Amino acid sequence: MKAFGELTKGIIKENPVFVMALGLCPLLATSTSVDNAIGMGAAATFVLICSNIIISLIKNFIPDKIRIPCYILIIASFVTIVDMVMHAYVPELHKNLGIFIPLIVVNCIILGRAEAFAGKHSVGKSILDGIGMGIGFTLAIIIIAIIRELLGSGSIYNIRILPSSYKPMISAILPPGAFFTIALLMGLINFLRSKKHKSGA
Repeated sequence: MKAFGELTKGIIKENPVFVMALGLCPLLATSTSVDNAIGMGAAATFVLICSNIIISLIKNFIPDKIRIPCYILIIASFVTIVDMVMHAYVPELHKNLGIFIPLIVVNCIILGRAEAFAGKHSVGKSILDGIGMGIGFTLAIIIIAIIRELLGSGSIYNIRILPSSYKPMISAILPPGAFFTIALLMGLINFLRSKKHKSGA
């Protein structure tokens, strides 16, 4: 049961985007389409899981004074792997995501989990934490991308969803559209959480 809790907390209870408001910079920039969202979510999840594993394994050998630089070096190594693999096998997606792939190195979700969790817990728990947080981030960015792409073009994956008479809301795929979408979703989630809390009291 504890393992299940570690796995699911990042999806709902401690969602890095909607609850903790972490990793918003790449989310704002890459949630313009579902393709980009899936790519960024998968890349961040891979780095998160792998860095959590390595940091948890070697945490007792890292001097406290150089803890953060060591974490960043480990994270950067996995980001480099992701960057090279994406460039080789999905060049179009790699081009679309651009600078935001290397910037995964300083993504506060990944560094935050390394510092707050992987550096203090076992490998097993760190893997579950990485998977849960990665899924939570990926789901959040995909939901935001679906809303933005749908409102911005009336279609998803070039499949027309809204009527042909619909006039695309161009602002939805611009940076302000991302802010408004995230704000509305955060407000909705906080409202539902507070309502649940009150009903359970």
